[in-house]
Amino acid sequence: MTRILYGVSGEGSGHSSRARVVARHLEAAGHRVVIASYDRGLANLRGDFEVVPIEGLTIGVEEGRVSYRRTLIENARRLPAGLRGVARLRRAWRELQPELVLTDFEPTSAYLALQAGVPLVSVDNQHRMRYMQLDLPPELEGPAKRTRAVIRAMVPRPDACVATTFYFGPVRDERLILVPPILREEVRTAKAVDGDRVLVYATKAIEPLLGQLGQRSDQRFVVYGFAPGRPVPDHIELRAPSREGFLEDLRTSRAVIATAGFTLMTECLHLGKPLYALPLEGQFEQELNALWLERMGCGWDGRRRGLDGIGPFLDSTERFQGALGAYDSGGPQALFAGLERAMELAARAGRGS
Repeated sequence: MTRILYGVSGEGSGHSSRARVVARHLEAAGHRVVIASYDRGLANLRGDFEVVPIEGLTIGVEEGRVSYRRTLIENARRLPAGLRGVARLRRAWRELQPELVLTDFEPTSAYLALQAGVPLVSVDNQHRMRYMQLDLPPELEGPAKRTRAVIRAMVPRPDACVATTFYFGPVRDERLILVPPILREEVRTAKAVDGDRVLVYATKAIEPLLGQLGQRSDQRFVVYGFAPGRPVPDHIELRAPSREGFLEDLRTSRAVIATAGFTLMTECLHLGKPLYALPLEGQFEQELNALWLERMGCGWDGRRRGLDGIGPFLDSTERFQGALGAYDSGGPQALFAGLERAMELAARAGRGS
């Protein structure tokens, strides 16, 4: 049995969904796992695992793009709670005496591992941006460098990295192990059908997007991300957040227009849904996801085309069916094999560089 501390980012639900699969596998193998998380990760995991509440960093957004000013303000407000969370985690560390630390883009656990000289393994989708060879257009080279710097700051020196990815390419570091995305069970078992509606998802209410949809009265849209009840044309239906309802709309859609987050993009790929990706401006990971999606032939990168590209996309969704049909979403066994290899690398290597 190995005593494992597992730091999990609480931003969004993708990190905790992946951590649930990993932690269950490790516990079934006889290891003891203590999870440290916050926000959505804490809410999603605390009922089924031993979880220590901590405080996490957040990304501030203003007017549909990442704001460094807002990020600084919001994280400064979290400082008192953050210090209390570190104290709780240190107490848990002394009780557990971990032999291995896993981190899903959670920095406090990573820095404690560095300080104590305990082997560290990252399990996330961020490290593909740090250690993969990226063939980028010139305008993304600068954001890529800044993103790598942020990842190094969040997870300073991992001994091995397991990175989930839907796009496989050459790696720059032998510590990186690429595995397919981990899908939640309800997505993996969902039966996709080709319906007559387009699913639209926006993390922020982007008014020009709603105006663009209003011009396509020949198409029905189901839209998440805007407050229901506001007046819209008859061919647009605004819906309140719903985990089950959203999946039903996803599996029965004919196409998807959405931000370029990793989790939803991989669900679209698995269910064979063409995606018009609208990456959040200033967020390199989403811009990279949209770039890779188009290179795979499974959708279009809306960063280059803007909202005016939505019409041509909806008129030609059949062009993506061949690539979508060839996409293989893999399964959790690849993750488990990659995790075992990463744990072996970490045990042999000690501290990374």
